[in-house]
Amino acid sequence: MSYFYIGCENKVKVQVFMLRQDDPTKCTAAKLVKFGLAKQIRRTVGATMVLDPFSEKIVLKSDGQTIDSITAIDCSWELIKKTFVRRFSGLSRRLPPLLAGNPVNYSKIGKLTTAEAIAAALFIMNLDEQAHTILNKFKWGHTFFELNQDLLKDYSNADSQEKIIEISTDYGI
Repeated sequence: MSYFYIGCENKVKVQVFMLRQDDPTKCTAAKLVKFGLAKQIRRTVGATMVLDPFSEKIVLKSDGQTIDSITAIDCSWELIKKTFVRRFSGLSRRLPPLLAGNPVNYSKIGKLTTAEAIAAALFIMNLDEQAHTILNKFKWGHTFFELNQDLLKDYSNADSQEKIIEISTDYGI
């Protein structure tokens, strides 16, 4: 089954570790699994990038060359500090500042859904087509890309953590 490769040339596996802390009808991770764009997992293994909002390192374009999958931990924003007390094996990375395009946290910095976080990491690693495939399943998916178009493009061209920080400072976020 090619659940994470649908319609994409260059790609990485997409995985979600679901803690079921949110309303299941609004869970973007569950929707990605339902449509075969992600695989639900019970543990992280191998050369996976774990999206961790508390990681010291930021996602870079070059990270795409060292991983074979990306894993998002699907949890409630209200319980996030308790969730990430636990360490997940893999390459831990956080996203640079981005604006949420989802209706619940629209235009809030960093309050992304699981699908937005995955798409952002993919885009930064120059997997644009796969990023768009992920968010095309959501009515508001295009909004995320519209709000962050220039930021994402600049982040995907950055070659260091320092450059990412400089870019976000230049944008005032």
